[in-house]
Amino acid sequence: MYGASLKLLLLSTVAFLPLCQAARAQQASSTAETTVELDTVSVEGQRQNGTGPVNGYVATQTTTGMKTDVPITEIPQSVSVIGRDEIDDRKALKVDEALRYTAGVHSSPYGGPDPDTDWFYIRGFNATQTGIFLDNLSLYSYGFGGFQIDPFMLERIEVLKGPASVLYGGSSPGGLVNLVSKRPRDERFGYAEVGVNNFGNAYFAFDINEVYTGAAPSAKGVDANGMPTKAPAATDPVWLYRLTGRIAGGDTYTDYSNDLRGVFMPQITYRPSQQSEITVYAQIAALDQVNVGGGFLPYYGTVANASFGKIARDAYFGEPSLDNSRYTQLLVGYELKHEMQNDWTFHSSARYGHLNKHEIGPYPYGYYDPTSGYGGYAQPQTPDNLLYRIGFEGYSTVDSFATDNHLSRSFTTGAIEHDVVAGVDYTLYRLENQQASGGATPISATDPVYGVPQGATSIYLDQTLTQQQLGGYLQDQMRFGGGWILTLNGRYDYVNTESESPGSLAFSPNYGSHDGAATGRAGLGYEFANGITPYVAASSFFNPVVGVDASNTGFKPEEGVQYEAGVKYQPTFMDALITASVFQITRQNVTVADVDNIFFDTQLGEVRSTGFELEAKANVTRNLRLIGTFTALDMEITADTNAAIIGNEPMLVPDLMASAWADYKFDQGPLAGVSIGGGVRYIGSSWVDDENTLEVPSVTLFDAAIRYERDSWGVALNVNNIFDKVYVSGCQGISGCGYGDSRTITVSAHYKW
Repeated sequence: MYGASLKLLLLSTVAFLPLCQAARAQQASSTAETTVELDTVSVEGQRQNGTGPVNGYVATQTTTGMKTDVPITEIPQSVSVIGRDEIDDRKALKVDEALRYTAGVHSSPYGGPDPDTDWFYIRGFNATQTGIFLDNLSLYSYGFGGFQIDPFMLERIEVLKGPASVLYGGSSPGGLVNLVSKRPRDERFGYAEVGVNNFGNAYFAFDINEVYTGAAPSAKGVDANGMPTKAPAATDPVWLYRLTGRIAGGDTYTDYSNDLRGVFMPQITYRPSQQSEITVYAQIAALDQVNVGGGFLPYYGTVANASFGKIARDAYFGEPSLDNSRYTQLLVGYELKHEMQNDWTFHSSARYGHLNKHEIGPYPYGYYDPTSGYGGYAQPQTPDNLLYRIGFEGYSTVDSFATDNHLSRSFTTGAIEHDVVAGVDYTLYRLENQQASGGATPISATDPVYGVPQGATSIYLDQTLTQQQLGGYLQDQMRFGGGWILTLNGRYDYVNTESESPGSLAFSPNYGSHDGAATGRAGLGYEFANGITPYVAASSFFNPVVGVDASNTGFKPEEGVQYEAGVKYQPTFMDALITASVFQITRQNVTVADVDNIFFDTQLGEVRSTGFELEAKANVTRNLRLIGTFTALDMEITADTNAAIIGNEPMLVPDLMASAWADYKFDQGPLAGVSIGGGVRYIGSSWVDDENTLEVPSVTLFDAAIRYERDSWGVALNVNNIFDKVYVSGCQGISGCGYGDSRTITVSAHYKW
């Protein structure tokens, strides 16, 4: 496997040669005596900032990866940005749906949409709980205590590939997803949208922005008499207001499942001067649902035929009268920016979050054997094909707090230009978590009958978990020598984890762990005048682990290092961004089974991820937008208590992924106002288990969209999985397979003012 990793790195490096040759060719052409005339290409580029709207599909600036507003090409790591246009064009209604066309990201690995959780892996590692951030502040979760953000509340979704501990503290080694919220803007507008899909799940969404200075400007920048409004002076205070919301509900694609959800986000920005600005916001959300089916199903009956064939994709194996999952969540926070007279800029942000969540209902786990009374069997043990079910009930209450405060300044020392950032951040996550199981009855996989009385459950976990993290960081990005960019980062974190239980339950240990971790990043790039920037970087990471070993000692944080080399190309003749990168991540202190005590884990595992990523986004003309991605992963288990799996690949992670999307808008002729879009997604094969004995086959899926806009209104038709391909997205063990999305048709209409 290690030889394969080196081979992948060498082969992937060859992919950079055309870009490097292009760099030399363009530089040579600039000194040539002859001139070659090219066809005129329309470039849509416009000035962007790192948190505002993206121009079409191509983002040029970001705050993810540096914590300051910088060009993406200057960050010594791969960064992907999904802007508002992408989200809307594909009609993504969940964050993991929006990530389907992103290099290095495997979204919805456990099957079709989970209404209360967004699942994704980055560079082969699960980032669902420790790799999710909102406006550069941690949105950490553990167990069932996770917040969920509706993508309609977002301006953009950004993915930083590879370790990010040096900026954000403990986080997933594969990278993180930073959700960037819509913020009040310096223009007056309104937007309303309604839609419904083929399952009968409908929604209504709205987004309204207001601006007030001395006198409120009108929607089109003119006063009541039709005269242009006066622009505010630099000394005029400005108030900005934005109100965004969405409510949705109805049936989903599996039998008996349905949901009702809503989210509401008011915001106010006050700008007393050009040097100062503060935004305060709140986000209130709720969900009430009967869980979807299609998950936790056996391999034989989904991927491969069981004795009876396949389990129906839309089958439901809960109890309609009992099954319920609901949450309410509140987020309240502020963002402050102040430019001081000594050229330093102060940034401060903080957010408090509260979550209440309750889930109840049985779920399947393998086939049932009436002789033993147990389940988890790979093949049916009875003529009536009974599935074993686990009864479950859980309560989760979360209180979280996150704050980040940093200073930034640009200055010059000799021939070196510096952009310095220094800051301190703090996060608190407190979870009151109670879980119970047992009492469920078996159910037929082919002819389910509901309404059988369920037995009582018993509590196996009653825990109050508190984790605090305090970190200080320093970053210096230096420019010198006419194009060199050197980025150096250093950080130290202190993490305190406490687990308390009122009883003596085996799965509710009392323990405390106190850890410190130093991380760093060094990156070097060279920015050619023609838009090509090759770079190399090394970065270390840590990721706190909740739990104890057999001696009731809290686990140490995971740690490791990434090496990455890449090329970013931002052409001068087209609004586009192309990124190619090779990387190797080593993840240490991985929890694995303790062979001396089957009820506990130990930290003797290690996993290595080697890969190549290519992502291209382009606004080719004002009418044509393109996306193309390719990901190749070579993952290897390099240490484990089970010697038989060393050298194998981890389960669930595809070895290859690729996607492409094209969108074209007609602005002339009989089709003026019509836009058509289409995409293809390839998800490679993955293993069912770490023993690499069973495999989930690859799948190719197709999506499409057609829209029509005229004046202030528009309609759209979106279809995901056009050909209704029946496939399994992934399996986590032989009894944990999940069907992927069925064909989903969404019809929507919107109005702007």
